[in-house]
Amino acid sequence: MAVAHMSEFPDVPPRKRWTRTECAQLEQIGLIDGQRFELIDGQLIDKMGKSQPHIIRLALVDAWLKRIFPGKVLSGAVLDVTPEDDSTNEPQPDLIVLRRPITEFLNQPPRAADVALIIEVADRSLSLDQGTKARLYARAGIADYWVLDVHSLSLSVFRQPLEGKYQVAMQYMAQESVSPLAAPDMALRIADLIPTEN
Repeated sequence: MAVAHMSEFPDVPPRKRWTRTECAQLEQIGLIDGQRFELIDGQLIDKMGKSQPHIIRLALVDAWLKRIFPGKVLSGAVLDVTPEDDSTNEPQPDLIVLRRPITEFLNQPPRAADVALIIEVADRSLSLDQGTKARLYARAGIADYWVLDVHSLSLSVFRQPLEGKYQVAMQYMAQESVSPLAAPDMALRIADLIPTEN
């Protein structure tokens, strides 16, 4: 009698891959009213339930960006990526810094070529932000992608996208500084974005 090994059985049952068109239909008929979902690689990711540290640190990053890039910062907006990825991806980064004023995007979402910087603030989503989303943004050619980790109080910076992967990934701790590629003279000390509790 053959003995079955646990590795022969899939851990996760098959999942349906969603498209942007299907998600728009669900929204149109009211099935996802009042819920914030993000479509990443055909999966609906729940954007609700952010913790208080996430909310506060996101607000601090947002305020800093708006001082550096006035009129060019979007929060929670949909981003169009590559034509190949668009049908099953509709990311909503926490913060997008645009190359042009936000008023030029009243009738359509920005495309990857319009983006100078994307920042995600990670609470429970760190592996998604540093893995699947990093690959998605690299394929789209996003030159500067940051992930602020609420728990480790560090900032991961991804740069030089090439063939769907970032060639450079750096981690900055609290006392270190980094500058956006779009504002190289504006050094940011990580501790200023992620102050610890008093």
